[in-house]
Order: sequence, then structure tokens, then C-alpha cells
Amino acid sequence: MSKSINKSVTLKEVAEAAGVSVSTASRALSGKAEACRISSATEQSVREAAKKLQFSPSLLARSLRSQQTKLLGVVLPNVANPFFAAIAREITLAAAADGYSVLLTDSQENGETEARLVEQLQARQIEGLVVCPVGMEESHLCQLARQKLPLVLIDRGFDNRDLVTVTSDHQSGARIAMNELLDAGHRTIGILQGLLETLPNRERLSGVQDSLSAAGLDFDPTLIAGYHFDEASGYQAALRLLTTRPEITALFAFSNQNALGALRAAAEMGRAIPDDLSLIAFDDFPFAAYLAAPLTSVSQDVSQLGQVAAQLLLEQIRSSVPSEQKQYRIPVQLMRRSSIKNIG
Repeated sequence: MSKSINKSVTLKEVAEAAGVSVSTASRALSGKAEACRISSATEQSVREAAKKLQFSPSLLARSLRSQQTKLLGVVLPNVANPFFAAIAREITLAAAADGYSVLLTDSQENGETEARLVEQLQARQIEGLVVCPVGMEESHLCQLARQKLPLVLIDRGFDNRDLVTVTSDHQSGARIAMNELLDAGHRTIGILQGLLETLPNRERLSGVQDSLSAAGLDFDPTLIAGYHFDEASGYQAALRLLTTRPEITALFAFSNQNALGALRAAAEMGRAIPDDLSLIAFDDFPFAAYLAAPLTSVSQDVSQLGQVAAQLLLEQIRSSVPSEQKQYRIPVQLMRRSSIKNIG
């Protein structure tokens, strides 16, 4: 965990430490070095001084007594994913209705990239930030909370209960999906999991265990494969499970992208859906109903996720105090289609 921020440090002290004027320091820290013809060496010197003194871009904004920028930052792990694209749209619409513009960035599911993007957005003097974290590291986000920058996490979160988080009810959704398969008579079910150690993955695995336990079935770790929420992971995991455990009658994909990978693997192995293999996914997507075998899915309320996150962020900005309630769970819904065969 990072050390707490020294809030008494001033821009003048940073400038003195770097051996430059206050105006040069402010321009270097606000991303205007090139435009103002400040050398890269000077810019680096200022940034190193700021880092050593633990002076943050958000403190820079206050020290310059800037007016409202009406800018919000959004960091998502993959804007090409329809789920995250829909979240971005909802946040953008809610922000626009309140007179705010959104700076949208893509962390590419990389924790270091995420931390760098957060720093860059702060340098743009954003008034608040929505982050769907990669989910492996939280120290840079805890630091933002200590700096009093309005912050809301969406979809993924951490065990830290002090960070305002809006997420779907992952555990309940996984129970719904597993019960749908169990009720159809399936007992050997392969699990295509997502990014390891993230909150959605952990909670969905817990939901799987809950359902199996309630049905009097053992939890078999050898029926779990995968390492990410993307299509490649779903494809590789499905190939592995269907090859090593051909007795599998159904797959539960932890994301829509995992499900797409599973569809490709099943087709290559000659396993027709749903006749030879049933499939259910956590996450619905626009074309799920139009597949050759329309896909049964656990649908997250993307509109509600984005709207609630945006509203909570705007409330923090207006009141200048964190939300009293920290954890928000949005209910999910089963979209029953024809990708599951009853074998009971």
C-alpha cells in the first residue's frame, strides 16, 4: 500500500526542488511541456521532484485555483468489448445531461497501463473518475480516495470496503446459471473462468460452488479452465476441457467473449449446440439471440450499472464528500433461449 499523501506540499516547493519557476512546474505537471517548449529533461526533473515530495496532479489543480473543468475520466479494461462499450455510453450520457464531458481511456487489461492512465487523467484536471479496474492492484486507487478525488469503481472491485463500488450480483448470477444447467439434468459441467483473482471471477466461482453444494454435488477443480475474460481464453479453455473431459455435457462461460471462444472450439470438435453440448454465458450481448443456437445468458443491467456509477460520482463532486454507502449491487436477469438441452 502506498504511503499517505503529504497534503501540505505546495507547487512552489516542487518548483524549488526541481530548480525551476512555479509556472514552469505547473506547465510540466499539467502536460503542457511540449507546447510551452519546456525540455524533456526539465519536465522529467519536475515530475521526479513531485513524486519524491508526493505532490499529485489533483493537488496541482487546487494549487492553481482552477475553475471547474467539467471533465470526468473513465478507465475501462477493453472498450472493444460490447459490455464495456455499453457502460461507457451510459456514463457519457449521464455526464452530458449534467453538463460534463468524458475522457475515455482503455487500460488493455494491464494494471501498469491503468495506473499510468489514471495519472494522465489527473493531469488533465478531471473532477471525478470512474474506473473498471483490471482488479489485481488497488494501491493507486486507494491513493486517489485519500486525495479526496471523487472516485467510483464499476463492475470489478476489491475487498477494500472504503472504495465506492457499483457491480452486478456476480455470485447470485452464477447460481442462476448453474441452476439452469442442473435443472436440465447436467452434472458434468465445464467452467470457463475469467481473469484470475478478480472480484467477478471469485464471486462467480463462489456461486458455482453454492449451486453444486445445494444439489449435493462435489466441486471438481479439474472441470475449471481459463485465465481471462476474452475470446482466446474461452477458446483455449473449451478445447482443453472438451479434450480431457469428453464426458462434459455443458459449459458455463464466465463472459460473453469466453462464450464466443467456446462456440468456436465446439464447432472445431464437432460438438453441436445444444444437441451435443449445452452452453450458458454470464453477460448477454446484442446478437446472442440471433446465433444458430440462441444463447442462454445471465444478463447484467448495463444501463443501471453505468447510470448508478455516474450518479454517485456526480453526487460526490457536488457535495465534496464520499458516498456514505460504499457497495452497490445491481440485480441480474436470466435470458432463457435455446442453447441448453434438457437431458434429465
